Amino acid sequence: MAARPTKAMAKAKAKATDADAPAPTMDSLLATKEIVVACGPGGVGKTTTAAASALMAAVNHGSKVLVLTVDPAKRLANALGLDGIGNTEHKVPASAFKAAGVKPRGELWAAMLDTKESWDSLIGHHAPDEQTRDEILANPLYQNISGRFIQSHDYIAMERLYEIHLSAEYDLIVVDTPPTRNALDFLDAPERLADFFSSRLLRWLIVPYRSKLVNVATKPFYQISDRILGTEFMSDISEFFILFQTMYDGFVERSKAVGRLLSDRRTTFVVVSTLEATPLREAEFFAEQLTARKLHLGAIVLNKVLPDYLQGRAGAKVAEAMKDRAEDLAAELAPVVGAGDAALGDPAQIARVLTEVADSYLNFQVVALREMEERATLAVTPDVLATAPFFDTDIYDLKGLLRLGEQIWE
Repeated sequence: MAARPTKAMAKAKAKATDADAPAPTMDSLLATKEIVVACGPGGVGKTTTAAASALMAAVNHGSKVLVLTVDPAKRLANALGLDGIGNTEHKVPASAFKAAGVKPRGELWAAMLDTKESWDSLIGHHAPDEQTRDEILANPLYQNISGRFIQSHDYIAMERLYEIHLSAEYDLIVVDTPPTRNALDFLDAPERLADFFSSRLLRWLIVPYRSKLVNVATKPFYQISDRILGTEFMSDISEFFILFQTMYDGFVERSKAVGRLLSDRRTTFVVVSTLEATPLREAEFFAEQLTARKLHLGAIVLNKVLPDYLQGRAGAKVAEAMKDRAEDLAAELAPVVGAGDAALGDPAQIARVLTEVADSYLNFQVVALREMEERATLAVTPDVLATAPFFDTDIYDLKGLLRLGEQIWE
């Protein structure tokens, strides 16, 4: 009689099945998501990693993919070979793919957030009627600060992402965010802006213009404000926020919808970093924040990583031997090196070069071993841990993006 399966046996079987399953990759991760938010410290290749990920999805999955940058630095257009991109999505032309030697199964589109244009569109969407919309757009204060006031850029980025996703135009949206600490503002912006529109400060600003009855305690504040800033300016402020409050319910409702979208199973976050101590700590901090907020940490991409062969002892032995025998090797090389030009055959100069090369290799090995240690002690565990090497040249076109994409894809 066969033994009845126990819970322990079932658990062991499940563990064995998991072990046999292929490890997740960027390929499999992006195939199952609709939104990918790329985050990380500045200067680690986040923008190019976001673009490369979107490019690989368009090439391999046959998807219609949009890469949306909300980082004010305008690097994305150059990397994609576009003359310029703005709020309106632009399709990467077939000629750019042809020049890169690849034929995509899908389409790649790109856009860069235009804060002012996006705010205008948002006002048109949320305003209760055309008159309110026109009054807000014509308000001098709105015209001057719609692209500048606190959380403006971060909030509108979330709105734009939500709007594009809602349109269902794209199978995948890859979002390139500002550097890490600002990216937290990007996540918090909807809630913070909603809080601002219900704040005590805002109520103080609009009270005298909602009602002529200003109490004795607050009257001096408004008299001083009028004297310093001018009655007309204070009037513009009050009118602006009074009009804005007519859209408060819409902002709050959209804020909650954006929050649900970010925590949806169809959304994932990719944290990009190098293995240098400072950016790696920042990346870990952000990854921990994502986990604390119950947002999906899909991948960590470690960029500009030194090659694995530098970690091996065999290479170090070769470098040490070359350094120790530099003079002997120089004597052997001198006739060969100086065959065409006697001045190049100076044994002392050749020995110096050999020594410098050996020292350089050994120094790189120290850095490579340090990187390996940093990678092993990562405090967070994403679904995918991908690495990309340090390229000899900057990535400035589609071909370069493909090289990067192929490194992180599988």
